[in-house]
Amino acid sequence: MNRPRSWTLVGIGVTATVTAAVAHSRGFGQSLTNIPAQPKAVGHAPASQLSTELRQTIVAQGSMTLENPQGIIGWYGYENDVPTTDNPALPQMIPSFAAVVPAEAQKTEPDKNTYLVLKDQKGADPDYDYGTHFLFQGHENGAPVASVKQGYITRINLDADTRHRVTLMATHDTAGNPIAPIDGSTWDPFAQRLLLTTESTSTPTYAATATFPSEVEDVSGALGRGGYEGIQNDSDGNIWIAEDISGASKPGTSARQPSGFIYRYVPRRPGDLHNGKLQVLQVMNDAGQPVTFESQAALCAPDQVELRTYGKVFVTNWVTVHDTAVDGNAPFNANAAAKAAHGTPFKRPENAVFRPGTRFREFYFVETGDTNATSPENGGGASGTCVAGGWTSIFKLVQADPSADHGMLSLFYEGNLSVAGLDNIQFLSRDVLLAVEDAGDTLHAQRKALDSGYAFDVTVDHSAGAQPIRWLAEGRDASATIDSAGGGFGKNEGDNEITGIHVSDGDPSIGGILGAQLPNAWHGGWRWFWTQQHGDNVTWEVLPASRGDRED
Repeated sequence: MNRPRSWTLVGIGVTATVTAAVAHSRGFGQSLTNIPAQPKAVGHAPASQLSTELRQTIVAQGSMTLENPQGIIGWYGYENDVPTTDNPALPQMIPSFAAVVPAEAQKTEPDKNTYLVLKDQKGADPDYDYGTHFLFQGHENGAPVASVKQGYITRINLDADTRHRVTLMATHDTAGNPIAPIDGSTWDPFAQRLLLTTESTSTPTYAATATFPSEVEDVSGALGRGGYEGIQNDSDGNIWIAEDISGASKPGTSARQPSGFIYRYVPRRPGDLHNGKLQVLQVMNDAGQPVTFESQAALCAPDQVELRTYGKVFVTNWVTVHDTAVDGNAPFNANAAAKAAHGTPFKRPENAVFRPGTRFREFYFVETGDTNATSPENGGGASGTCVAGGWTSIFKLVQADPSADHGMLSLFYEGNLSVAGLDNIQFLSRDVLLAVEDAGDTLHAQRKALDSGYAFDVTVDHSAGAQPIRWLAEGRDASATIDSAGGGFGKNEGDNEITGIHVSDGDPSIGGILGAQLPNAWHGGWRWFWTQQHGDNVTWEVLPASRGDRED
């Protein structure tokens, strides 16, 4: 690692001294330059900016037609629930302000990315060679079907031409039910299935084949149903899940009660998605009592503050909340079971990853927080009465092995106005953790700055104020700018969001589980993707600015 440097960063509405833990990836050979955030202003649509060492290219965008449309599902990021007036076969992608009530088509919001290198894959065209490099995504939004929003699964064929670039993989599960909107995804090499989460206690958790057409199965009889988002395998075949549930507001404030849990599914045997135990992470406080939903109900609850204190280390346990051998295989509410078992909830823990090179013994997860500058649990400043995870937090869990029953939890990073609402995380190298924001329109307006992507050096002690490098200053495309001004026209989100940060070599074997190998960006098949959700819904591939830094 290069030696940290310090300078003053003057951001939009934020001035902070930044100690730069230089982001350095094996094979990259360069540090990433810190850049300022892009401003938010009414009617302003700035382009995204990256560190000078990086560039990016579009691999798919929302207006791209699917090679195999079905009904109103005919475009990568749009549905045709609102046709244009002069051609009903085409969706109204930009609202017509000539209409009495301006309206636009439903935007589907492609979400988390899962990159796989696969042979002999088929698509809608039996005579076409689809290549070997694919990016799978679930879609988080959709037009209602019988009053219920429908999601679907697509595959970006990275080797294909535009006409064959995006394949619709599935719209219904094997029981004939419409697929629920999807958020998280990963590849389970033991089961040879994509695992897909739906972020709701009332909708399934799915397992899907990577073959076309995809066979999608509800596996929530074993894995449960929760506000699941991030999902990740380990080398023992266990499945780790982060649950994004936003608790109720604490009386009279914008602070939310921690309500989402970290889970581990332990299959009877690796790859078994129908028989096994679902466990919840339980953290013990200094008094030897579990930190629970109830113990964090009060404003600035002592347990909640202690968990977000640098230097504190807490003993953790895994507690079984459902065992198919005892409780059967009917779908169940994991969140309710976790609360009953005295699991420890966090403030919207959305995503989690294993640190490469640690044999799955170091696990990092992020909580998004309250995404509101007025939360009294932000800490620091006029509105912050305590540091209790309001801005955002990243935690580190260390265990003797991935199947261990106990571990040690500590705070890795506590956020601030500049670095808030972190959502997706992914390792770029053994020591560099990428994290991206989903701060939302409210916080964007409060700090007058849009979302950003950061690179953290995990070997740096952040308790002294060290801050990450901003490698991505996300802008706002014209579509998102219009949506933000028009309230999404009753159906769509406003400002662009960063999601699906993903660094992988696409290895579908057990040896390719994220965290098993040291990432080596742009060498040995390693690739870097992210999705600019909302607005135009563009998925990007990040590349080095210099061709000399990558293998062709």
